Amino acid sequence: MKERSALAIARRMAELGEQGHAVTAYTLALADARDRQPDIELEAALYLFEHGGNYKVAYDTFQSLYRRGFQREHLLELMTQAFYLPNVKLLKSRYEKNCRLLRKYPYCFRQDFPAFEDLPLRFYPYDDESYLPFSVKAETFGERLYPRHPAVSRNFFQNLDKPVLAADVYSQYELEYLRDNVRKSEWVGRENHVYLHYTDWGIFCAYLQILSLRPLLEEEKLVFLIEDEISQYPIDFQARFGMDYSQYPVKPVGIREIHRLIWHTQLSSHNGGDFFNEIFDNHPNLIAVESVMLYHLRDQVEKFRKLLDGGGTITFDSVIGDGDLEKPQRLANQLSRLHNRTDKDIFVALYLAMADLRNLDPAARIVPAIFFQPHFHNYHCTLGVNAQNRAVLDSPEYQELRDFAPLKGFKYIKTFTPLRRPTTSTGACVRFMQRQIDEWEPGKELVTIPDELADRILNRNYMVDWQDRLFQDSVLVRFEDGKLNPKATFTALAAFLDLPYTKSMTYCSRNGERDPESLKGNDRGFDPAAIYRTYEEYLGREERVYLEYLMGDVYRRYGYDFQYYDGAPMDEEAMNALVGRLHGCTDLILASYKKAMEHKVFFEGEDPEQRRQEILTEIGENMAAKRREIAGVLMRGLRFVNKNGAPLNFMPLLELDPALLEQPLYH
Repeated sequence: MKERSALAIARRMAELGEQGHAVTAYTLALADARDRQPDIELEAALYLFEHGGNYKVAYDTFQSLYRRGFQREHLLELMTQAFYLPNVKLLKSRYEKNCRLLRKYPYCFRQDFPAFEDLPLRFYPYDDESYLPFSVKAETFGERLYPRHPAVSRNFFQNLDKPVLAADVYSQYELEYLRDNVRKSEWVGRENHVYLHYTDWGIFCAYLQILSLRPLLEEEKLVFLIEDEISQYPIDFQARFGMDYSQYPVKPVGIREIHRLIWHTQLSSHNGGDFFNEIFDNHPNLIAVESVMLYHLRDQVEKFRKLLDGGGTITFDSVIGDGDLEKPQRLANQLSRLHNRTDKDIFVALYLAMADLRNLDPAARIVPAIFFQPHFHNYHCTLGVNAQNRAVLDSPEYQELRDFAPLKGFKYIKTFTPLRRPTTSTGACVRFMQRQIDEWEPGKELVTIPDELADRILNRNYMVDWQDRLFQDSVLVRFEDGKLNPKATFTALAAFLDLPYTKSMTYCSRNGERDPESLKGNDRGFDPAAIYRTYEEYLGREERVYLEYLMGDVYRRYGYDFQYYDGAPMDEEAMNALVGRLHGCTDLILASYKKAMEHKVFFEGEDPEQRRQEILTEIGENMAAKRREIAGVLMRGLRFVNKNGAPLNFMPLLELDPALLEQPLYH
């Protein structure tokens, strides 16, 4: 048997003192025995743990065996000695420090903190970022906890009619998020504390072992309500504490108050981005600007930074978004007074200048978020294969975003990506580019159509790198759902983005203008025509088969039915034959080059028409060769990974509430 041979090798290597080889063999033996032979699992895990193997592999095995009831007493003692006791002093110190802080805190009314030894949960550190909670009474381990994982898991700001109320928040990241994004009562002229309701006093106290309360309590924004103290919500602060917040004028939001960014990503061109911008336009809790070219933002930030660093003055006059003539000077003054000014500060000021703020709620309970939709002329991807036969994606536009310094300054980032049926999106994109060629006039720069079909096939931006900060709290939303089921879609999207679902999200607008025409000929508002338009003249039938087959993972994962590919298996010979029959977009690409070459000057003695035809033939052959190469790579069933070799995952699809659907889901 395979596992016996691996185990035999491991034991023999261990006898000989060959630890490195023994670790490798025991790792293989463990993988083969997992969930079937607990005695071998334990032997292998113990060796890995004691002789320099991956401790997490051993730790996971110990937990798995414990949960399955194998030698529970022995394994609990082992894990306690190895992982809990070396850290208990730190856990106890943090608990007692937090208890002292809460005893002095005016808005924590319960004070009977249990002794550390009596807490109902123990926290076993797993690594620097996570813990395993252990119930002392039930003697069970819970799921791993990540207190600082940068994701907001619920819709805290769904209803802003009353002060924010949240139950059982045990994430350090989410607690800091509430502190940073709910404005002080004194700044909004009304009671606006954050009410944290904890339904079990013992569990709340137990979590004080792994939370850091000091930074959360300094501004006295939080009110802790334990168990039945929820009946006190909301507290009349004037009657109980003599604090009349209505005497304070509303304070305008400052540049450094803004910590939250909603990134509306451009998966590829013509995916319905303008439609989503029009939904979020006019939202009372957003600083929204429609698509802005990233290079323009980058240049503006750099220009302002140099001016400010040199003691110069800046002006936003050319980018005022709402006609507020005093806003430019106000923002310039704020920026010039900031100490240790960052690119993020300049970016926020620039966005405040560009945005139409007439519908922003100045007295809102929460700080508005930046709604950011950086735009590119096009989104290009390259596909490489590493030594392990895994596909590595790269995109210069994506790298440009990662390098954009202002983004690194935002602590709270939510990301959503619109997706449209790939054949429809591709056809719409080719139509747009063909219109540019049709509208060409002498004196203008000549343009050609790039191979949009190959670019779409290579684009795997719906697969995200979970090691990248920009995608750790992200969701994909289908354009078709937004058009056909707007209430369900935008209620769910608002909840994911932690925004209230407002009236402004029930219609499309641009700077308040209802149902604008985003581009000439585009469908307005919730008109579903763009869903059913096929763009047949811009993308041929075989091209659609090629696209559907090679993007089958997208179709299956995100709920699109095939309309052209019949589902039959395809080998290399069939694919090569298909590539030879591609017409539609292919013909328009070649026609664009032919038109561009009408003005090309050739060397003396050359036959211009013959030379043009030779060049066109070469372009066509190269295009077909590239398409065959891409298909060959993708048909090998590669696993997509990031540059570190970690697997890419599908971005999760936004889940809609079936009760809110106005018509069946589009497929």
